[in-house]
Amino acid sequence: MEKVTIKIPKSLYEKLKLITEDSGYSSVTEFVVHVLRDLVSADTMTQRTDADNVDQLTREEVDAIRRRLKNIGYLD
Repeated sequence: MEKVTIKIPKSLYEKLKLITEDSGYSSVTEFVVHVLRDLVSADTMTQRTDADNVDQLTREEVDAIRRRLKNIGYLD
């Protein structure tokens, strides 16, 4: 599987590192991949079938994304 690098603030990385030490994940990368896969799969379950609205998020989807980002320490 081909991989790419994603840059995040060091302070966020340090918070994620603390989370992963106590959670059973072997690395920050493993934890972040798990969270992102979960986020994407949750979004996939709520996809709309209207092709005209594929690129638009509903208010509920935006709120769900903000909550998830806040829960992992990315937003205050």
